[in-house]
Amino acid sequence: MTMASIFATLLFISSLLPLPLSTSTSTPTPHPHPLDSLTPSELTQVQTIIQTSFATSNLTFHYVGLHEPDKPTVLSYLSKTRAKLRTKIPPRQSFVIARINHQTHELIVDFTTNAIQSNKIYSGNGYPILTFEEQIAANNLTVTYAPFVASVSKRGLKLAEVACGSYTVGWFGKKERSGRRIVKVMCNYLDGTVNLYMRPIEGITVTVDLDEMKVVEFSDRIIVPVPDGKGTDYRWSEQRPPFAPRVKGITVVQQDGHSFSIDGHTVKWANWAFHLSFDMRVGPIISSAQIFDIDKNEYRSVMYKGFISELLVPYMDLTEEWYYRTFFDTGEYGFGLCAVQLEPERDCPANAVYMDGYFSGFDGSPGTIRNVFCVFERYAGDIMWRHTEGGIPGKVVREARPDVSLVVRMVSTVGNYDYIVDWEFKQAGSIKATIGLSGLLEVRGSTYTHNDQIQEEQYGTLLARNTLGAYHDHFFTYHLDLDVDGDANSFVKTKLQTKHVTDHRSPRKSYWTVVSETAKTESDARIHLGSKPVELAVVNPNKKTKVGNYVGYRLIPGAVAGPILTDDDYPQIRGAFTKYHVWVTQYNRSEQFAGGVYVDQSRGDDTLAQWSHRNREIENKDIVLWYTLGFHHVPCQEDFPIMPTLSSGFELRPTNFFEQNPVLKVKPPKHVIWPNCSAVVD
Repeated sequence: MTMASIFATLLFISSLLPLPLSTSTSTPTPHPHPLDSLTPSELTQVQTIIQTSFATSNLTFHYVGLHEPDKPTVLSYLSKTRAKLRTKIPPRQSFVIARINHQTHELIVDFTTNAIQSNKIYSGNGYPILTFEEQIAANNLTVTYAPFVASVSKRGLKLAEVACGSYTVGWFGKKERSGRRIVKVMCNYLDGTVNLYMRPIEGITVTVDLDEMKVVEFSDRIIVPVPDGKGTDYRWSEQRPPFAPRVKGITVVQQDGHSFSIDGHTVKWANWAFHLSFDMRVGPIISSAQIFDIDKNEYRSVMYKGFISELLVPYMDLTEEWYYRTFFDTGEYGFGLCAVQLEPERDCPANAVYMDGYFSGFDGSPGTIRNVFCVFERYAGDIMWRHTEGGIPGKVVREARPDVSLVVRMVSTVGNYDYIVDWEFKQAGSIKATIGLSGLLEVRGSTYTHNDQIQEEQYGTLLARNTLGAYHDHFFTYHLDLDVDGDANSFVKTKLQTKHVTDHRSPRKSYWTVVSETAKTESDARIHLGSKPVELAVVNPNKKTKVGNYVGYRLIPGAVAGPILTDDDYPQIRGAFTKYHVWVTQYNRSEQFAGGVYVDQSRGDDTLAQWSHRNREIENKDIVLWYTLGFHHVPCQEDFPIMPTLSSGFELRPTNFFEQNPVLKVKPPKHVIWPNCSAVVD
């Protein structure tokens, strides 16, 4: 077993061990909400029911999650509980994707009847999420495969220092199904550093059949120098002088405790109430988000459900060992499955509260990701609103309010990349979603040591000797089921247009005005951002403010980056959901994952782009907004050997939702008096 395989095995085993909860961890209570995550006991119940029903040893669990009740059922239940009416929680069920005797089964397990309610065999294109265990097994198989051992020896490398990873292979136009769940195993070299991604072993590819767990193809195409590992280890214990200047200690103190409460999976803070759950495929799910309107003295709905539906990471390197690296991190590897334990006062501030997440292993056993979420109040010196008025004779008026918000955070480490996922709730009514990209680049070994030597296309940046950082993209597609003051909504595009003054009514030559258009069908709501100024909003056409504006929430986009690949390129066919920054579809419970349910070796026939072709009516309907946040990454030397975090996001902001500014009457936080402190700066 390689060193990396040992690390991976220990990490997975530790996730399965029962862990005591710290005093800073919120402990969920039994099902106060119909969208609660499955508990460890429910996961065990699923395992028992399915294993008992199928008398075979060839059974693996690839996804186990909540089979949600119908949306009207959930909304009815929540409405009755808020009204304090007696009502039963909808029946709890689980949706399971399992491989049984090399076939993919979709199962619905009912907890009340303790039985399988539905069992369908899936025979279409694509395969389910890879499990940790089969990836580890494929990696271990590789380092014991005689031709691979010989190739490592031929390069003068130590087998014990080789660390391997399993890569999905995509689809590149073959019409017939391969019938095989395969991965390509590529390896890196340690030998003095833990930064294995900076030391790729180029030229060797081992193709492994995951169902048969055997090598089906081997290639040793070329020998390329393994980059030097000196200076690549990022652990603090391995750093040596000179050091950068050190800043003084900083922390967050709430002497009266935090201002939010967590009851099971329901979070309440300031004027917000929402539900937070964990899913092994998509990670954090925000649901039932409501904001309290002090003028109406009631909670009003904003979002039924929001989560990252898919994450596409296509690399631009066309070499034999790289061209297929077009990863769908959510559907192929499990964005939630790759979530990591958050480190107090490193990943989250000192005032954070933590929640655990639960998932099923390949044999159905429940596993725990301790501290998978942190919830904390953020104040970074920002201003919520302010004004200084000096226009009143003899008087100066100064008013300002600090901007304190609530943050829910998770970090998912998918191979070399660490993705920092934040959902931020603001007192002014906004929901901000932010993604931070950090971790390690995936680099290719090269013979080049200086840019002057490069004569042909290399598909990347020379970062260090023998080290090329490949060009690539990141596309995060969010599923945003907004229910703005109710579930019957419309999508409005407001274009900002230049008007020329030709009638001499003003000395001005031009001005701009707005032209609004309500999308009738799904084809009307496909939006490329960045070319012309436009405001996008989801409104409730059945409710108006006192002055006659439709209540709504608008999308304020972040970085505008879209795919540059051609539409007929195979990664883009599979990732056609990134073609537009914004899509709007009619709500359908089965349409959750923008890249389809089965993404490994998929062919793009079950994606958001395909659903949208139905061109359903979306005016005054229950609709879903899909937004893709993109990054084009041209690596630079500052990204080596570890990347500083690069962040972007978007905001859902109220637009005519309230009668006036909802934070006009927000009380400033209580002033904190620091004992034994001086205001003098030395």
